[in-house]
Amino acid sequence: MKIFLRHLALCALPVLFAAGAGYYFTKIQGSCGAMVGALFSGKCAGRQREYQAKFQLGGAAAGIVVAATLGTWLEHRRRRAVQETPSEGEPS
Repeated sequence: MKIFLRHLALCALPVLFAAGAGYYFTKIQGSCGAMVGALFSGKCAGRQREYQAKFQLGGAAAGIVVAATLGTWLEHRRRRAVQETPSEGEPS
């Protein structure tokens, strides 16, 4: 169960990073009507969605890198701990 939860947390990292990047983008970006006026707000909304998708893609990519690095480090640490424990039949 512990291994399952560890893998579940590692798999959730890219999704969390993407959601965080999308939330950050909506916080720093004003509304299209306030930025360019009512006349061009229709065109701005499409660009804004495009930029938000790019932010989310970048966040997901960063999450994948962090999850892969963390997973590799945890697996290396676990294997090292298993190899260092001496068997009961062997002298230390």
